Amino acid sequence: MSGAEPSPPPSIARSFQLETPRGTLHGILQYPSGIVRQRPTVVVCHGFKGFMEWGFFPPLAELLVQRGWTVARFNFIGSGMAPGDALVTDLEAFRRATFSGDAEDLQCLLEALHGGQLGADVVRPDRLALVGHSRGGGAALLVSSLSPWQERLRALVTWAAVATFERFPSPLLEQWRRDGELVIENARTGQRLPIGIEVLNDLRANAEALDLSAAAARRRAPWLIVHGSDDPTVPLAEGQAHVQNGAEVRQLVVVEGGDHTLGAKHPFAGPTPQLTQVLNATQTWLRRYLTE
Repeated sequence: MSGAEPSPPPSIARSFQLETPRGTLHGILQYPSGIVRQRPTVVVCHGFKGFMEWGFFPPLAELLVQRGWTVARFNFIGSGMAPGDALVTDLEAFRRATFSGDAEDLQCLLEALHGGQLGADVVRPDRLALVGHSRGGGAALLVSSLSPWQERLRALVTWAAVATFERFPSPLLEQWRRDGELVIENARTGQRLPIGIEVLNDLRANAEALDLSAAAARRRAPWLIVHGSDDPTVPLAEGQAHVQNGAEVRQLVVVEGGDHTLGAKHPFAGPTPQLTQVLNATQTWLRRYLTE
């Protein structure tokens, strides 16, 4: 029809399984249809009780693909979820999930993308970026501060990222140590989920390596820090701490009225004004630092 806007080209999605020392990493590699070629690549990291198909992750991937990039999204092994799962199906994997394990998963995926083991035809290894939400933002920040990714990553974007992995009040810690396990409820599904003592052992044994304030100071990739003003889960003060601790280049975008998921739910019902602001800021940052 005359004057109609052309539809964006459809994307192609490939499921993948990556064998790692910790187990099998499940993910999706998504890229524009048409000419197959290496493209700047964005790795998307979900948060605690999240998964690669949650809420805003598929539309985020589609938006980035429409901008001409390749996107890799995946489930951390500790999510306990395989593609298509609506609930955590591997409760033991969820119970044993640690912050160090998340970082190891992400480094294995980056190594596979950079080294050509995964997506060699559609991934440009010298143009890699990370986007992470909540705990996944903490993992992305941590890995961005480690060699060789400290030198290799071209951009970092975090949404509502934690500024510390030490998030547990003393009474809860005492109960956790006494029982050897903490059981939480997923508010969305009602599923009761166990967290093992391995998490506390990891924090104690690897306190220096898991220090996110030190990671913020070490990382070199230009960093966009996005945080909702009304986030009850990871307060805005943690986003402000990232700015204070972070080395240049970094920028904080405060989303007025934004909660932890920027108004988005699962299943996804469309973007909110807050999410639209975040999507626009994210693609602008990536265009500036990933593609130039």
